[in-house]
Amino acid sequence: MCTNGVNTGQFEQMIEQIDDHIKLERRWVHNLAHMAGDAGLPTVDDKLHAAQLLLDEVRALLADAKDALEDDADANGGVTVSLV
Repeated sequence: MCTNGVNTGQFEQMIEQIDDHIKLERRWVHNLAHMAGDAGLPTVDDKLHAAQLLLDEVRALLADAKDALEDDADANGGVTVSLV
């Protein structure tokens, strides 16, 4: 579907690609945090777990953006195209 010059299907796929990338980075941060904890680096462990939580928040915001995209596309259904 195209809304106001934006292909919303492709737009949603791009959001999903970003989410997939963040999911991978979150997994790496999680693994590194446990490695730091096992190595006796508690401050690094804490910081990496904090970063992991922030990445979880990013993923939640991306999910919200996908929902908002659907809502906005439905609300702006009447598109007018003008020849310039």
